[in-house]
Amino acid sequence: MVNQETNSYRLTGLSCTSCSAKFEKNVQALKGVREAKVNYGAAKLTVTGQASIAELEQAGAFDHIKVAPEEEMSANESQDSVSFWRENRNQLIAAVLIALAFISQLTLGGTGFLTPLLLIVAILIGGYELFIEGFKDLIKLDFSMATLMTIAIIGATLIGDFAEGAIVVILFAISEMLESYASDRARQSISSLIKVAPKVATIRRHELEQTIAVQDIQIGDVMLIKPGQKIAMDGVVIKGNSTVNQAAITGEALPVDKKISDDVFAGTLNEAGYLEVQVTKRATDTTLAKIIQLVEAAQGERAPAQAFVDKFAKIYTPFIILLATLIVVVPPLFFGGDWQRWLYQGLSVLVVGCPCSLVISTPVSIVSAIGNAARHGVLVKGGIYLEEIGKLQAIAFDKTGTLTEGQPTVTDFVVVDNQLDEADVLQKISALESYAQHPLASAILAKSHKRGIDATKITIENFKSLTGRGVQGDMSGVTYFIGSSKLFSLSSETADTYQKFHQESKTVICFGTSEQVLAMIAMRDTVRPTSRQAIEALQSLGIKTTVMLTGDNQATAEQIGREVGVSSVKAELMPADKLQEIQTLQRRFEHVAMVGDGVNDAPALALANVGIAMGVAGTDTALETADVTLMGDDLAKLPFIVRLSRRTLRTIKQNITFSLILKVIALLLVIPGWLTLWLAILADMGATIIVTLNGIRLLRVK
Repeated sequence: MVNQETNSYRLTGLSCTSCSAKFEKNVQALKGVREAKVNYGAAKLTVTGQASIAELEQAGAFDHIKVAPEEEMSANESQDSVSFWRENRNQLIAAVLIALAFISQLTLGGTGFLTPLLLIVAILIGGYELFIEGFKDLIKLDFSMATLMTIAIIGATLIGDFAEGAIVVILFAISEMLESYASDRARQSISSLIKVAPKVATIRRHELEQTIAVQDIQIGDVMLIKPGQKIAMDGVVIKGNSTVNQAAITGEALPVDKKISDDVFAGTLNEAGYLEVQVTKRATDTTLAKIIQLVEAAQGERAPAQAFVDKFAKIYTPFIILLATLIVVVPPLFFGGDWQRWLYQGLSVLVVGCPCSLVISTPVSIVSAIGNAARHGVLVKGGIYLEEIGKLQAIAFDKTGTLTEGQPTVTDFVVVDNQLDEADVLQKISALESYAQHPLASAILAKSHKRGIDATKITIENFKSLTGRGVQGDMSGVTYFIGSSKLFSLSSETADTYQKFHQESKTVICFGTSEQVLAMIAMRDTVRPTSRQAIEALQSLGIKTTVMLTGDNQATAEQIGREVGVSSVKAELMPADKLQEIQTLQRRFEHVAMVGDGVNDAPALALANVGIAMGVAGTDTALETADVTLMGDDLAKLPFIVRLSRRTLRTIKQNITFSLILKVIALLLVIPGWLTLWLAILADMGATIIVTLNGIRLLRVK
């Protein structure tokens, strides 16, 4: 029976995309491995089947890849801090031998055998591992970087250019080190996320306090979290009050107040008070764990630009080999050229034509951008969506819970009879509403709590719900009503006040007795503080139209639309109508995004080119359904991700253009015979390092 078990491993030392593909192929060829997948962006290997760590590391020996089980990442990091000397011993010895060879050249004037001997030894020591890998690939007819470099170095040695061969060995080693360093920098966003949550936590289980590993914590355990400690698991507060810094999850700059019944997330920092938190998710299911999984999956997906480059590279590499062959053969055979000279030029073309910089130009940019977005509380599910965001021309917004808070808030409280005490009236209203179960009642209770009014001091008798109209109850022998205006007979004054609130698109409820209205409360779903700022920023970025799509009535929709500054408003829409509006926008603008809450707007989110969900601090539905999730429900992050996406597209185009132009210039140097081996590798190395560093700059976009 074939082993179907799937295991994930963290990789260190993975230096380039071609090395990633080669490592994947090597692991796939291992006996017992059914399937292998390497995620270059996340430096992660997933294996279905059976293979030991030693076998996996042997498969990656060509690139000095180290492998460790995913759950042992932190331990692996401490073990794998290999010294610079051990890691690069052969290359350092080769560099010393080359230096001695040049000293010998200067002192002996180029005579004798010492100088060439030192250079040959330097080539053998410095290029030993490279040659082994190059010959293995050559036998398989796999024209990798190692193959091209091996042919070039041995060719240079055979025609007596020992110094050129030795310098190419050292420059190639430097190139590999710098590329590996730059790739690790691009992956820092993932490694920093992995390190965010503590590995152990203090819990109370069966009345006993103990500190245990997070993998052993069970749902229902109670975590004890002191001020200044990080929260290890997702859970709900059952005791205490505090402020919690949620920047690692939501990207919010300011700490958030937490009280009993509030959710907290693994990886966040408890700042002020003591909390007891009941665990609601296992370590592998926390919001942070899901974020890491989503970001890693996104970084492993190929963006359209990367798919194009990969296809181009498959044609480009054979073309370069053919061109190099023609350069070696044609001039001597048909134009009486010198064989040695044109062999040397052909070898130089092989080196400069290596597609490294071209192949890495896109993935390093995508990895950096997606990692940066995640660090700021924006989850992008793949390079395809990151590219699509940069092309957006129209964005549609749901109203409730997206442009607005999604919860009614008291905007006006009017006591009709001036002789009544306002606080006393609000206390009676709150006492009656404390028996009700609807959002409007919650808004009134929140208003009374903010003013320090204690509604529990009043006893309600004979409470009754009046379906569709409101509630009633007795206080001190008097029956009071609260609810729709239909419960009351409005005087001309109260009718005018009611009409004024209604014209302002506010929901109005009345409070009073069977004889008269005593007070009126106006409520409205309030606009998010960042909505108008976000819309204005998007318009300044060149988004051609912003549309609000809502099922609410036209008057309310237009009022909210004016407040937030959208280009147009479409009201009284059913879910199917929202779909049609998205289709209409796509016909006009082609690239359209829909921003919603990830639940009610699922069809429209799915149809849009990019579905952007308000994350509600990481609800499972939002994380799973949307192409992009705003973790902190902060619309101000929307202009940020549009800017980041456009910067990413620009960076990819810059990298591809620069890489190709540099190679064309270097190839043109063949015509006058100015292209040397060391110049060729400097051009290739320079292009690779420059495009990598240019991609890494995306980590710094604010």
